[in-house]
Amino acid sequence: MKTFLTALVMGLCGALAVFISFSMGWTTWVMFLAWVSYYLFGKSIKVYIPSFLQIILGIVMGVLIQSLASLLAPVLGVLGFPLIVFVLIGSLAYISKIKELNNIPAWFLGLIIFFGVHPELQIIPVLRLLVPTIAGVVFALINDTGLKYINKKF
Repeated sequence: MKTFLTALVMGLCGALAVFISFSMGWTTWVMFLAWVSYYLFGKSIKVYIPSFLQIILGIVMGVLIQSLASLLAPVLGVLGFPLIVFVLIGSLAYISKIKELNNIPAWFLGLIIFFGVHPELQIIPVLRLLVPTIAGVVFALINDTGLKYINKKF
């Protein structure tokens, strides 16, 4: 019975997430990436928030990489992009020394989201990345809460 209820909660959350994502035109894999990050980095909102913020900072780093590479392209050509990647990703070795910013996988999830979706370098398209990212965390929280309830009751 417990396995059936677990499957029911997981299936319903996943189906609802996909239905809403498709209906809203979100990038579904971004939502699921955020969902899995909740489980990887904490399984509670309080513990997860620093990782979530680093995912957002990874998206910002992606914007910086793309923007700075565009600025360097006229001078350095195709070498501008790898040079900026080298500098900014290399800076993570130093940034990760700060306790609140030391989750390098979270930074890279943000980079994956940014470069995977590859939005226009304008505020609205970049901010739109937050919607499926936040939704993924909300669905993970709903799913996790349901599973905890089942584990307590059965």
